[in-house]
Amino acid sequence: MEYNQQTKNRLRRIEGQIKGVLSMIEQDKDCKEVVMQLSAARSAIDRVMGVIVSANLEHCVRESMANGEDTEKLVQEAVNLLVKSR
Repeated sequence: MEYNQQTKNRLRRIEGQIKGVLSMIEQDKDCKEVVMQLSAARSAIDRVMGVIVSANLEHCVRESMANGEDTEKLVQEAVNLLVKSR
């Protein structure tokens, strides 16, 4: 699967968030502030995972349909990936 520039940009922003959290820890910032930023980073990661899984699922379903194959297993695998990630 080829990942688009938007997905890569999202991951770079998350990388920046994590570096910011490290900086906050080094500066002995308040626990609540650190946890809030970690929560924001986790939410951003969850969104990127959803984008990646949905794009891959769409590609695989189209390919399977073109080959006359059943797509139910593909959809179930995608759902399981997202559920297990939480």
